[in-house]
Amino acid sequence: MINRIRDVRKQKRMTLSDVAARCDPPTTPQTIGRLETGMRNLSLDWMNRIAFALGVEPELLVRREREDGAKLIARLGDAGAEALPRPLDALLPTALGGDAALVAMAVEASAGEYRAGDQVWLRRFEPGDFGRALNRDVLAPRPAGRFAFGRMIDHQGARVALLPPGAGQRQVVIDGPPWLAVAEMLVRRL
Repeated sequence: MINRIRDVRKQKRMTLSDVAARCDPPTTPQTIGRLETGMRNLSLDWMNRIAFALGVEPELLVRREREDGAKLIARLGDAGAEALPRPLDALLPTALGGDAALVAMAVEASAGEYRAGDQVWLRRFEPGDFGRALNRDVLAPRPAGRFAFGRMIDHQGARVALLPPGAGQRQVVIDGPPWLAVAEMLVRRL
């Protein structure tokens, strides 16, 4: 089995200190570093604690030696493309998880910055978290199985106002949606 704690931590943009502080009970960054490099045995208890701190399923932290998958081999920065110090396992957004479920929306007609053929991955938020979606693109359920999609421009109580993408669109006001799904990732074929 190969330890993927470092790969997951880096893709979640967390430091050793972040993970150590989120463990229950908290631990030291050195301990997390030793566990992710294999200098210390990764017990099931430690795997569960670290998975909780990272917000992922424990089985994501290890993989079989023969398991092949996509690799992150480079990064694009201000100075152009550069090699990573070592390849990392590329993890899907569904694997990186979080507190809420992911849903996806297919784009069939270009609108605003979205092109036909795109897929938009969205994370569901419950009504208590709607304030976090302000000025973000969201998908909102409407009565009779319909949806509205657009930038959330207003939130007052249970009412939300969306501005659909594209020029000349009128705002859509939805009263009391049971959830909102905030756009988190755009998948576009080249």
